[in-house]
Amino acid sequence: MQGGIIADMIEKKIIQIGTNSWGVTLPKAILNALGINPVLDKLGLELENNRIVLKKLPRKD
Repeated sequence: MQGGIIADMIEKKIIQIGTNSWGVTLPKAILNALGINPVLDKLGLELENNRIVLKKLPRKD
């Protein structure tokens, strides 16, 4: 990563999850680089300047 931004764009297809939801799979390497445990952590989702921004939320242990 370079300055918090991945240097090369990763192109992903949006997949349907159920009848009213869509999702994007995230590569394990990205989750590891951000310190995100997909079993224990939750992500917040925000819209900023035509972008979807995911942020790791603090754990409520």
